[in-house]
Amino acid sequence: MTPDREPACTGCSARRDFLRQAVVAASAIAGLSVAAPAQLLAALESPAGGRTIRYPLPAADGVSIDSRNEVILCRAAGSVFAFALSCPHQNTALRVMPKNAGFQCPRHKSKYQPNGTFVSGRATRNMDRLQIVREGDVLVVDPAVAFESDTDPAGWAAAKVTLT
Repeated sequence: MTPDREPACTGCSARRDFLRQAVVAASAIAGLSVAAPAQLLAALESPAGGRTIRYPLPAADGVSIDSRNEVILCRAAGSVFAFALSCPHQNTALRVMPKNAGFQCPRHKSKYQPNGTFVSGRATRNMDRLQIVREGDVLVVDPAVAFESDTDPAGWAAAKVTLT
């Protein structure tokens, strides 16, 4: 082992697979107790009435962290992005790097560009982007709708507000 490298993260993919299977099993059980499971799944994907959060449009490039709602709002290079606060590797809260240089996970040192693209470290994918739309000078974020770059690349790419 060299000083620059940490030992391989054993068990991360096994834990991730276990959690995914647990979510699928819980969804199946919930579907058995409801007359219309398709309606249940639709409600989980887009909550009735929407639990959306409204933020003022940032005037300049920079990052705001809403820790209560676990949302990162980042304006960079003519776009605004909303991210889940947790690292996609092991759900550790991400930190902002100085001078709007992106984000870093304090646990395993994964680094990300300001647009959420993975740069280096143990993570295996980009940061999760949240659904975001612009309504005038307000940004509306739905933290219940997240896009993962590896499972929904088109949704992930579209989850941004382009400033003109």
